[in-house]
Amino acid sequence: MRGCPFCGKSIRADATQCAFCREAIPDVRLKTRAFASEGRSKIRRGLLYVLLAAIIHYFAAGYSGLTLPVTIPTVVTDYGTPALFLCGFGIIIYGICLYLRS
Repeated sequence: MRGCPFCGKSIRADATQCAFCREAIPDVRLKTRAFASEGRSKIRRGLLYVLLAAIIHYFAAGYSGLTLPVTIPTVVTDYGTPALFLCGFGIIIYGICLYLRS
């Protein structure tokens, strides 16, 4: 049971017309979890950035047995990959906040 938006009397939840005032009940669909899909996409993007930072740091810092054909400046491993990691982590936290908000 729910209340009629026009007269306030109790009517069935699946009614299309009020039995008391004879007004047509509009079919209103509420969008649930409006921020949930956006939050999940932000979490995935943040995880992608964190993974990308880890892969770049792994190869640029020389942890792998491969030798790269180009020389990677130390600025990349000292500042670039940690900044990319922290940005990705921040996006993950923002996505979690959006997800919990919905």
